[in-house]
Amino acid sequence: MQIRSRAPLRIGLAGGGTDLLSYSNTYGGAVFNTTIGMYAYCTIIPTNDGRIKIDAYDNHNSIDCKSVPEFKIVDDNLILHKGVYNRIVKDFNGGKPLSFIMSTSNDAPVGSGLGTSSTMVVAILDCFDKWLKLGLSDYEKAYLAYDIERNDLKLAGGKQDQYSAVFGGFNIMEFKTDGSTVINPLRINDAIISELECALLLYYGGVSRSSADIISEQIKNTEKKNEKTLEAMHKLKEGAYQMKDAVITGNFDEFARLLRETWENKKKTSSIVSNTTLETTINYAMRYGAEAVKVSGAGGGGFLMFYCNPLNRQKLINALNLLEGSVYPVKFSKTGAKSWIIKD
Repeated sequence: MQIRSRAPLRIGLAGGGTDLLSYSNTYGGAVFNTTIGMYAYCTIIPTNDGRIKIDAYDNHNSIDCKSVPEFKIVDDNLILHKGVYNRIVKDFNGGKPLSFIMSTSNDAPVGSGLGTSSTMVVAILDCFDKWLKLGLSDYEKAYLAYDIERNDLKLAGGKQDQYSAVFGGFNIMEFKTDGSTVINPLRINDAIISELECALLLYYGGVSRSSADIISEQIKNTEKKNEKTLEAMHKLKEGAYQMKDAVITGNFDEFARLLRETWENKKKTSSIVSNTTLETTINYAMRYGAEAVKVSGAGGGGFLMFYCNPLNRQKLINALNLLEGSVYPVKFSKTGAKSWIIKD
């Protein structure tokens, strides 16, 4: 028997950063994002040999050891896999170790700004959920993935990635001051979705980055009530609702304007959100048909999302292909994480 799962990566359209607890616990946060047809994958094959074997093909790491009730997190090797396993054994298996072979992979590079780490946690968690018949609800699954990353593993970040991977589709996510999260799924006209897929392109420049330093500075600026940062964060939250309205009504001129405004406000939350390499690439793309840009994730590198008039799409693709990075089309995923069983 094989248990397999996949969870979709996401692109943030507006409001990113307001899901950090340093902001949302005081002011309430809001994010507008959507999942795309790029995924994190996990396969579990249960065994009876008393061993755990894990192969992570996206980052070329592996484990092969005697089955243990808990992995000690002593280095960065497969901490996401270890973190999920530890919580599953502790909370749902009475502290008894499990024996299995696991393999994972990802359609995007780690640290690319598409929520790869959190999405991988969700994919692994969903696989265990199917195998052990845990029956976790979507909200339970998303919060558990968040809790593993942020509290067990002490990894910096917000909440949107885990909920996006679990729920899928276009969502307005509200992060309340009491710590609760509300997911508002949106029904978008098929013609609008098709137009957005024609107008958006993803570009990966081959520079994977860690968001920890950016997030750390954003948290510090928020906690110190830095006026520039707070004003930008408030505008980012307001922009999530404005962007939602633009998408629902198919107002693409407003979509492009808000995307530009979001990027300018994002740069005000931390001094390292942008850099010379990013700005050079952005300015180049603007000369060849791009009308707006947003850097995915915390910033600093990773994927760039460009908006263009579909009539200029191929012109922009041709220009970006002359650079050293890779161009990806945007295809939206309407569904969140799912898992299934393949019988031998």
